[in-house]
Amino acid sequence: MPGRRDDGPVSGVERAVEAFLHHLAVERGSAANTLRSYTGDLRRYVDHLTERGISDLGAVREVDVTGFVVALRSGPGPLAASSAARALAAVRGLHRFAARDGLIPDDVAREVTPPAVPVRLPRALGVDEVDQLLAGCVADGPVGLRNRALLELLYSTGARISEAVGIDVDDLDVDGRTVLLRGKGGRQRIVPVGRPALAAVDAYRVRARPGLAAKGRGTAALLLNARGARLSRQSAWHALRGAADAAGLTAEVSPHTLRHCFATHLLAGGADVRTVQELLGHASVTTTQIYTHVTVDALREVYATSHPRALA
Repeated sequence: MPGRRDDGPVSGVERAVEAFLHHLAVERGSAANTLRSYTGDLRRYVDHLTERGISDLGAVREVDVTGFVVALRSGPGPLAASSAARALAAVRGLHRFAARDGLIPDDVAREVTPPAVPVRLPRALGVDEVDQLLAGCVADGPVGLRNRALLELLYSTGARISEAVGIDVDDLDVDGRTVLLRGKGGRQRIVPVGRPALAAVDAYRVRARPGLAAKGRGTAALLLNARGARLSRQSAWHALRGAADAAGLTAEVSPHTLRHCFATHLLAGGADVRTVQELLGHASVTTTQIYTHVTVDALREVYATSHPRALA
């Protein structure tokens, strides 16, 4: 498998892992980040099986898979429940693939359940705090105009940072006020864009993008870096963090902050959860429903401070 150590012959387990990763890369078209994560998780699994004297995937039993999860949670440098769950997902995918392709007689990992992951409510800024954040992009130069366009797009569309930097010029329909976003697993969706975001993008495209593009070799990307190439996720995150610092925000800001704000403010404004699910590009409405808890908490706080008999 990628990154495999060259200290001996390839075992049956390692051959199965290589075949599975090849399947993900070629047939499933998995993203590079997904492949890196799966490679690291499966390397841990190979090491775990090796320690148990298992070199053939067909010799693995359910107890071995369960033992792997336990080791992840309790061994040296224990992983968080979410990280252990991700590693188990990679292992289950490996066994499912191997059983389907006849590499092993049975999928012994299918009944192994991941550790419970505590539900963490996303931190969403208030509307006034979002206004404060956007006001942090005050520079009038090319980078300032680009950053304002980026942040306005993030809040207006609920896009992930990776989706925002992936927008091409032709993906934006100014007349229809929509943008095409490319999400996880190659899924695409079209979402509306508000007028303030369109105005910020127009200012950037007219006054900043031509100069940035002249420094590069030509790219279809909407958001460009100082060298005229597509803006990276890391640079976009730094732009968000810089705007928060410039605005004097004391609240924690993460790459998903404006996406959380988008969802929470829509639900608080009366949008139904199914619509928000489509706008966010969530495969399951269960993922979106976490934001309903945020809204309920906000309503409870208002009730507690406003109703005359709330604390009676």
